[in-house]
Amino acid sequence: MAQVAGMEPDALRVGRLTVLANASSGRDPFSCAPGPCLLPSSPVSADEAKSPLVASNPRSPMQLLAVATDYTCTEFSFVGIYASQDGGTTWNLTCVQSFGTGDAALAYGVRAAYVAYAQSGVGGSVRVESSTDGGETWGPPVLVTSALLGGEPNIAGIQVDNSGSSPFLGDVYVSATQFDSLVVESEISVSRSTDGGNTWTTTTVDPVQIKPIVDQYSRLAIGTDGTVYVAWQRCAMTGPNINCADTKAEMLLSKSNDGGNTWSAPVVIATVNLVPDSCDCAFFGNLPLTNEPVANIPVIGVDDSNGPHAGYLYAVMYNWTGTQMKVEVATSTDGGDTWGKPVVVAPGAIHDEFFASLSVSPSGNVGVSWLDRRNDPLNVSYQPFAAVSTNGAASFSKSYAVTSYLSDPYLDGNGGTYMGDYTGNAWDTNEYFLVTWPDTRNQQFMEDYVGGFRLK
Repeated sequence: MAQVAGMEPDALRVGRLTVLANASSGRDPFSCAPGPCLLPSSPVSADEAKSPLVASNPRSPMQLLAVATDYTCTEFSFVGIYASQDGGTTWNLTCVQSFGTGDAALAYGVRAAYVAYAQSGVGGSVRVESSTDGGETWGPPVLVTSALLGGEPNIAGIQVDNSGSSPFLGDVYVSATQFDSLVVESEISVSRSTDGGNTWTTTTVDPVQIKPIVDQYSRLAIGTDGTVYVAWQRCAMTGPNINCADTKAEMLLSKSNDGGNTWSAPVVIATVNLVPDSCDCAFFGNLPLTNEPVANIPVIGVDDSNGPHAGYLYAVMYNWTGTQMKVEVATSTDGGDTWGKPVVVAPGAIHDEFFASLSVSPSGNVGVSWLDRRNDPLNVSYQPFAAVSTNGAASFSKSYAVTSYLSDPYLDGNGGTYMGDYTGNAWDTNEYFLVTWPDTRNQQFMEDYVGGFRLK
């Protein structure tokens, strides 16, 4: 395992504690004497990397994990796992051990850390690797589920039940989209392990959907009582290019109170507009002014604190207004049974916002990050932005750029045709909000970067 990245040369840092700059002034919910303190943005990967996620160990906050599609890892796969024992100052790379893998997800648990990923191609599967030493070493791949519909699983999500008040403490859950070999049928599956990821049982959440209806893009969250929530996107291929682009999509949620054995009927979180497919190259729509396919994944989080919004559920997504991709958050105060009207996170911004992610701090603050084009007059290059809500997502703080550097999607390493499917964020205790994104400051290709803010 090689050390692959360090800090920016102009950033003096000791673990997580050094502040690079003050991003603003004045009092604000997102502040720290006097305005949010910007952490150094540091490269995690040494080679081309996309679809990055980050996680912090709740029992050892200086331990961080990241995962991304990494082109260093072509010998075995295209997924890299990065571990830091010093709060992100240095990172070590491990390539996952299965061939033909796609986008990955990660989570810390009471027993181990886990990375889940889907093997692409007909007859593929979902697999998990685990680490009991903070990500320094990883066990062999374990089969989670095969291709239930005879095609391939796609876009895995993972969460671990870490609640001491849950009857399912320590159980691990992995979601995926199941496709048949002709990509005519689709269905969301959730797998559960009760023994630290060694063995798995799989259930399906909802009946198989047949084209023109398509299910895709699942994400998980777990409440303190052990309730498991899964959200996903459902759309109909009624767009101008006979796909889901430029149509309305439903963001759906189902829950299980019995460890994933049975699932409730899905409810609609929100109905959103998907961006058009102006390049005739993107099933769910493309990032405007590019040939980049762009996903709309409903990332969900639950308030597991003892605060005034305990038990609230949140979901982040984008909505196409006809001129702009706009990030918004929907909230449920009754365990996901009903949802309020989505709240726009950055109401004053007028350029595209995409690849949004959400996480809830131990004290109940809702952190949202996304890629934002507001500082490029041409509406092409982007920066990672973030905002925080302290009032149950009724409103959000001013949004702040995580880095001053603008990245060019045309420098994605794939000729401007693929920059990944998502970005991520995580709370490192209640004080640090970490954000990860694909960055092109090397002027050659996208690398995985991590940065963020220290709150007051």
